[in-house]
Amino acid sequence: MKVSKIQLAKEAFKHKGFIQKIPVIIRMIKSAMKKGGYKPHFKNVIVPGLVFVYLISPIDIIPDWIPVIGVLDDLALLAFAIPLLVTEAEKFIAWEASRKSDDLMIEEAEVIR
Repeated sequence: MKVSKIQLAKEAFKHKGFIQKIPVIIRMIKSAMKKGGYKPHFKNVIVPGLVFVYLISPIDIIPDWIPVIGVLDDLALLAFAIPLLVTEAEKFIAWEASRKSDDLMIEEAEVIR
């Protein structure tokens, strides 16, 4: 039974609420690129990025043509990377909410003048 990397990625992304967090992850990346934006933990963003690059590259540490083991290395990396990214997305949501509440307090203070 041959399983493609794309099918493996689809199955892994269904776990841990990853699909629902994709818009949050995109906002997090945009915010991280702005000056004064969100500063994510290095490992929680870089490691999933490197795993993604590894998954789409044709080079494998353990070739996929080896029956079970060839696919398991890809699954293991996804199982390691997705929770890191989801955790960082949840921290970003909390950071975003605290920032919005700070902005509301500033606007209210300006109205009081």
